[in-house]
Amino acid sequence: MKYGYDKNSKSALEAITEAQKIAFAPILFQAVVCMRKNGLLACLDRAGMQGTNIDNITKEVPLSSYAIQLLLDVGLSMHVIYQNDENYILSKIGHFLLHDKMTQVNLNFTQDICYQSMFYLQDALEAGYPAGLKVFGNWKTIYPALNLLPEQAKKSWFEFDHFYSNHSFPIAFSYVNKLTPKHIYDVGGNTGLWALYCAKHNPEVKITLLDLPQQLAVAKENIEQAGFADRINGFAVDLLKADELPNQADVWWMSQFLDCFSEDQIVHILKLIHHSMQDNATVCIMDLFWDRQAFEAGALSLNASSLYFTCLANGNSRFYHSKVFYKCLSTAGFHVEQDIDNLGFGHTLLICKKR
Repeated sequence: MKYGYDKNSKSALEAITEAQKIAFAPILFQAVVCMRKNGLLACLDRAGMQGTNIDNITKEVPLSSYAIQLLLDVGLSMHVIYQNDENYILSKIGHFLLHDKMTQVNLNFTQDICYQSMFYLQDALEAGYPAGLKVFGNWKTIYPALNLLPEQAKKSWFEFDHFYSNHSFPIAFSYVNKLTPKHIYDVGGNTGLWALYCAKHNPEVKITLLDLPQQLAVAKENIEQAGFADRINGFAVDLLKADELPNQADVWWMSQFLDCFSEDQIVHILKLIHHSMQDNATVCIMDLFWDRQAFEAGALSLNASSLYFTCLANGNSRFYHSKVFYKCLSTAGFHVEQDIDNLGFGHTLLICKKR
């Protein structure tokens, strides 16, 4: 099995150390948030490889000497910083926390969307509904409420969502464009980013977004501002309630969409598309599978993010193992013609036809 998940290889000392990291993980996380927010990480970054001492740090960081020393000590324990004589130096871990876009996006998403809500994870696991969503409001799922979230939370949600998908769009589009599409249905089109990318890079293609009316309203603004309202339109639909969909497209596209549903719901949506689509049309699914990641950090990130779906999004979805999608596609009457891994930051593209 990948990532060493079939081994119990740590020594007892290593294992008990890792156990303490888990036990204190929420506290350590908030310490890093404070280090970043108050400029401690940036202060050490400016000091370079020689580092700087507590007196100089106190002059630059707007916290008391007591507070700074607390953060420095816990930073040492997390290996976020290290020490040479009296000087504190930013470590490689600290560098990534401060400068790596992926790490920043993940950290902000955890802090602004997930942190308070995860207190209700046990309730969500037991009841199968997003119990943690009540931190933000009284909704059944997070999706109709995305544009009603507090401004910072909304910003962090969309940055998290767009960061991963946007990096995969160019190579995914190269595969989709080989299909010479005339009309693409963007199922779960969200804010319209994929539709806009297609319209900009293929002057002939028409795109229709199929999504909830709340999401289409946001996408419509983006599309009109970009000047593509003549080739991109919307079809308001709740895919879990619909019996029929329009059938003019030769390509049906879904990006990070099906992972927002349970396995039964995924099969329902795929059967609905199978029933509605033209026989010679193609279904393209771009999603993240935890078992297809090039590095263990990717698998860890996806499995952790799955708990967001449980506690906040809808209570019954997740980032799946790729075998689950293959089973759902087969049940719905599809076969996979092409299976392409390593798009952007860990996406897989499945190009499917009716079986």
